Amino acid sequence: MQKVAVLLAEGFADWEYALIGGTGGPFYGLEIQYVTLGAAQLTSQGGMQVRVAKTRADMAEMQPGVIVVIGGMIWETDRAPDITDMLRQHHQSGGTVAGICGGTLALARAGLLDDHAHTSNDAAFLPAHAPGYKGQGRYQAQAAAIQDGRVITAPGTAPVSFTAEVFRTAGLGAEPAAQFKAMLAAEHQFAEPA
Repeated sequence: MQKVAVLLAEGFADWEYALIGGTGGPFYGLEIQYVTLGAAQLTSQGGMQVRVAKTRADMAEMQPGVIVVIGGMIWETDRAPDITDMLRQHHQSGGTVAGICGGTLALARAGLLDDHAHTSNDAAFLPAHAPGYKGQGRYQAQAAAIQDGRVITAPGTAPVSFTAEVFRTAGLGAEPAAQFKAMLAAEHQFAEPA
C-alpha cells in the first residue's frame, strides 16, 4: 500500500482529516504521516493545538503515493501556502493528489482541476478564490467525493466519501473502501425517534 501524506495548515478543519488519521493506520494498516505547511505548532479550526513533526521539506524522503490537502479558512486568504509546484510534480510523477473543502483551492491553483472532473463546496467557490482556475466545465455539483485521473476532490461536508476514495487510491481496494462507507452510513438508515 502507498503512504499517505496529510498536509495541515494553520486553522485546518478538524473533521476533514479525522477519519483518514483515526482509521487509516489503526484499522486498515495504511501509513499515514502528517506534514505541516507552516509552523510546527498549529491550531485547528476548532481550537485544538497540535505539534507536527514533518515539514514540506520531508516530503521527498517520505515518498507518499497520495498527498491529501486538508481544508481550512486559510486557503481562502492571501496567507494560503503556495504548494502548486509540489502538487503538480507529485501528480506528474504518477502520484495522487486529494483536496477537501478549502484544500480544493490548492488543487485549482495548481491547475489540476482544469482537466479533471471535480467538485468542491459549490460552483462559485473555486473561481472566487482561485483566479487562475479554468475547470468550470469539469465541475460537478455533487455531495460526495469525486476521483478522476489521480485527482480526488470533495466538499467539506463529505469527509466519509473523501476518506474512502483516499483509502481506495492508496491501495486498500474497492471492497474495503465500500465497506468503510457503508459502516459510517449505517446510522442514517434508521428513523429518528418520535
